[in-house]
Amino acid sequence: MHRPEIHYIGGMKRLVVRKEVDLPSARVQIAQFNNPAPTESTFRADDVFWIDICLTPRRPKDRGRYVDHWNPHRFVPLGSIIAFPPGETLCLRTVGGRRSSLICQLRAAAVRKWLDPDFHFTDRRLEVCLDIANTTIRGLLLRLARELHSPGVASTELAESITLQLSIELARHLAEVSGSDETGGLAPWRLRIIEKRLVEPGPPPSLRELAVLCKLSARQLTRAFRKSRGCSIADYMTQTRTEVAKRRLATHESIKEIAASMGFSSQSTFTYAFRRNTGVTPNQFRTRLLRGGERMMERT
Repeated sequence: MHRPEIHYIGGMKRLVVRKEVDLPSARVQIAQFNNPAPTESTFRADDVFWIDICLTPRRPKDRGRYVDHWNPHRFVPLGSIIAFPPGETLCLRTVGGRRSSLICQLRAAAVRKWLDPDFHFTDRRLEVCLDIANTTIRGLLLRLARELHSPGVASTELAESITLQLSIELARHLAEVSGSDETGGLAPWRLRIIEKRLVEPGPPPSLRELAVLCKLSARQLTRAFRKSRGCSIADYMTQTRTEVAKRRLATHESIKEIAASMGFSSQSTFTYAFRRNTGVTPNQFRTRLLRGGERMMERT
């Protein structure tokens, strides 16, 4: 794959590439970002989907804005997985500190071949790209991360097959989002209610509870949410609660306390759920944070 053309317009982040592999359809890297102070950076990648999964906790106050589409005051939170579309100029605000990410610079043509000819990035689709809540995409990215960390037999061929799957799943995810900004999705106030409820302590809400909060039937909520976010409520809930757990594991709070406050019946149940969603146990995740110098005292 040829080197993608990436333009850093200002405030370039301090990035150190720890692992890297070049594939026919993508460049995959494990990188560490280190911003000692709050930073604003602007960049554009012309011929790739820049997919980033944060392997350490994403800071809750990290924000993004599409320079050519949104007003200067509209910044939205970044999810643990982001997929910047090619050719879009992005302004990113971070509170600073260290974080590690797997970056997959996926050739744009590899994704576009699976999209309808009339597909275009509406405002809603652009916003969804800043928070990809999709368990299949998450699993593929984590599998790539493991392959870079510990390559085995036919590692390059396996990594290429994973990126090809990733291009299809990303196209499917984007196609799930309504092509219209006016109809079919949830109103912003309903999305805010759901997001606020998901980060509250205790067990996760039921679909019925969220439907009542949004003043909709469960069926209406399910359909509208998928059109707004391109994923199911269950997938979005899993990703949001995983990020809450990751941020709390970056504090001095015990794993047992975290499990109890998040509504898990036992520490072992929490460990199983966390490992299923991240590929590592809570204790392994915390150890990696400490080894990398990560210590984030922010709480949701």
